[in-house]
Amino acid sequence: MAEHSSGFVLKYRRSSPICMRLLITGGAGFIGSHFIRHIIGNYPNDQVINLDKLTYAGNLENVADIADHPHYRFVKGDITDKKLVDRLASEADVIVNFAAETHVDRSIEDATPFLTTNIIGTQVLMEAALRHKHARFFHISTDEVYGDSLESRFVESSPLRPNSPYAASKAAAEHLVASYRRTYDLPTLVTRCSNNYGPNQYPEKLVPFFVKKLMAGEKVPVYKDGLNIRDWLHVTDHCKAIDLVLRKGKIGEIYNIGAHNEHTNLEITKRILRILGFSEDRIEFVKDRPGHDVRYPIDATKIMKELGWKPTVNFDKGFAETVEWLRNKFTPKVHVRNIRIHRKARQRA
Repeated sequence: MAEHSSGFVLKYRRSSPICMRLLITGGAGFIGSHFIRHIIGNYPNDQVINLDKLTYAGNLENVADIADHPHYRFVKGDITDKKLVDRLASEADVIVNFAAETHVDRSIEDATPFLTTNIIGTQVLMEAALRHKHARFFHISTDEVYGDSLESRFVESSPLRPNSPYAASKAAAEHLVASYRRTYDLPTLVTRCSNNYGPNQYPEKLVPFFVKKLMAGEKVPVYKDGLNIRDWLHVTDHCKAIDLVLRKGKIGEIYNIGAHNEHTNLEITKRILRILGFSEDRIEFVKDRPGHDVRYPIDATKIMKELGWKPTVNFDKGFAETVEWLRNKFTPKVHVRNIRIHRKARQRA
């Protein structure tokens, strides 16, 4: 049993001898690190190699509690490094590709890193998977590849109409994955998820970004009128879905993963303010970003019906716990020390 920095206790389960050797890319990031911890916690005899470049969003503290596990190994490196990827792939049977540049605003400023990592990196990984005859190549994608819709929900067969350089790079990677499936018979799996929330998310994403600014005494910038709609999914539910697709999904298929839990960005912002005890005058409406998608409505019926997955984390509870975790993370240390001093003083009195 191990204590994680998120406050969650990681419980190892007994399991059968090694049944899967996984090369997981981007495993020091938000979702990737949660997935690795899920694997180690539930299948401690699986072998995991975590390949991560440790860019600004990668943090080894996210997997510090499993760093010494006998079946876990971290390797710092780039998924575009062909020699390194080939060497690591020779020690694995499965690649799960979380590695990606993901922030839309950054992609608008400079799309080049997104094209390099998200497209070329994916191609390098697939070549290695082919060369070493892997049992699975699992590509983690996003609902943003669909573009936006104010009406019907997106199903897996809906056309891809990405509206940002980030989304376009992920859609391009998906087309490449499909081509390797058709041309080379690579055993592929693809998932497209909605907005994730939970501990350890890098503070460029809405929830941790806003909490960090609020705890620093700043206002939070809401694009335009804040009425853009997103479906919110707890990261642990996402990881359970990925695991299910990995072990029971049909080769060559795509699965949407979402909680059917839609909220506007303004609703999410007000919810954060209520939890932290701030008034709505902390909201500052700002100019909308270019090409801002209005709504990502994905339909997760397929994974629910075919594989029996469903989200288990109650949104109200999970979201509040996440915001409280972030409050503790971003509360200035001097402030925390003063609170402890005052508490001790009251106890003496």
